[in-house]
Amino acid sequence: MKSKIALFVFFCCNVASGVAQESKPAFKVVAFYTAKNDLAHISFVHEANTWFEKMGAKHHFNYDSTNNWNNLNADFLSKYNVVIFLDTRPDSLDQRIAFQQYMETGGAWMGFHFAGFALTPSAFPQNWDWYHNQFLGSGEYLSNTWRPTSAILRVEDRRHPSTKDIPLTFRTSPSEWYRWKNDLRKNPDINIVLAIDSTSFPLGTGPKLHEIWHSGYYPVAWTNKKYRMIYFNMGHNDIDYENKTNKELSFTFGNEIEDRLIVNALLWLGTKNNK
Repeated sequence: MKSKIALFVFFCCNVASGVAQESKPAFKVVAFYTAKNDLAHISFVHEANTWFEKMGAKHHFNYDSTNNWNNLNADFLSKYNVVIFLDTRPDSLDQRIAFQQYMETGGAWMGFHFAGFALTPSAFPQNWDWYHNQFLGSGEYLSNTWRPTSAILRVEDRRHPSTKDIPLTFRTSPSEWYRWKNDLRKNPDINIVLAIDSTSFPLGTGPKLHEIWHSGYYPVAWTNKKYRMIYFNMGHNDIDYENKTNKELSFTFGNEIEDRLIVNALLWLGTKNNK
């Protein structure tokens, strides 16, 4: 009888331990956002927060988000394995120093669309050289397509973990696409993962002619070999500005291939020794 009781207790303890291990997240993610300046970016932020939380439950990572950029400090960041910038970047010197130190000591980062934006003069000037020129490598924003439209992207790095099970070319959700000052192909630290395929051209609908691209090379996703990071240019939903309804006309998530790409990238970032 005692042996049966002992065996039962042993079984229960092991089951409880197994449940505890299964419920423990594989890694922790925190997203920073502002969500104040552009309805298209605000729409993306709200969509992203809902989507990442669902992906966390599915892929066993913990997802938090905050619009308090003062949390960008060493103590707060030490609790997380991956940081995401959904729509902007830190402005204060202390926040910038904390983020740079986090990245230089093994932290991981994912950025979307407006997180890479910098234009002098504007409300977001290029006044952070480490971030825009060294870390991202892209430098200032130069121009964009308009309206937000789908693009055909081409995988430039088939070996990168983010492109696992991703076809060589695929159609994205609609977005506004950026052109940059720096040619990322000339930077030995930058690994371009995705670029706009020539079959996308003409890309954009205008009405201004310079908002429609007919040729050129445009990176859309890339990594920096010196850091654990990836930047995606996607992240601008289509909004009905013209008719002043401000209705959401498109969304970023829900595209099966694009979703898989982002999940792949996040799982890669959340894995140790993935530099």
